[in-house]
Amino acid sequence: MPALKFRRYDAAGARSVRELVADIHRDAYGEGVGFSSDGEFMRRYDAYTARDGFDLLFSEMNGATVGQAWGWPLDENAMNGWWAGLLDEPEPDFTREDGRRTFALSEIMVRRAAAGQGIAHALHDELLGARTEERATLLVRPANTRAYQAYLRWGWKKTARLRPAWPDAPTFDVLILPLPINR
Repeated sequence: MPALKFRRYDAAGARSVRELVADIHRDAYGEGVGFSSDGEFMRRYDAYTARDGFDLLFSEMNGATVGQAWGWPLDENAMNGWWAGLLDEPEPDFTREDGRRTFALSEIMVRRAAAGQGIAHALHDELLGARTEERATLLVRPANTRAYQAYLRWGWKKTARLRPAWPDAPTFDVLILPLPINR
């Protein structure tokens, strides 16, 4: 893997680098821009950066920003946010949140020219390695086999399914990873 440097931002700092976030998103997804428009993606990003504990990490290689990952700890309102649309609850109190139990890993993306070099895994480990919550969660589309297989290799386990209320949102698998991670 190439030598990487990381830059971390809290919510206020993350708002100040909004255009870089949008640029990496467009580059990582190309014309397809995921399952929503670029504008919708950035509206969600703006809402995410308003959350307590928002944590954004950029990766740099040879002086260029090549990837990003972010998330936030889930609080007691998570049933109306992150966990809304849960299709099956695997155990009692699975969705109980207090701001210290679960870190929601919302995004990992790498510019297309830098893909396949281990940068996503490095972002994952660097972001989660600093977290103090008991577990992390993420949502992944079952058809996204490349990402899904990577998450399983990195120790994530499927625990449920969820369909968010966003316009045109697909059904996701909910993955859980115990923290702290073993690097």
